[in-house]
Amino acid sequence: MAAMKPRTGDGPLEVTKEGRGIVMRVPLEGGGRLVVEMSATEASELGKELTQVAG
Repeated sequence: MAAMKPRTGDGPLEVTKEGRGIVMRVPLEGGGRLVVEMSATEASELGKELTQVAG
């Protein structure tokens, strides 16, 4: 039986440009990551929305 390791945040928030898309990796509570690929336009719109919410 394989040893079970506790899952941590699996690293920091990461955003990278890969090819023509932008990939965002968000650590989740309880372990793992949410990986989202988006276009530059979508990333810009997301940035504007986050800025409005965060103040």
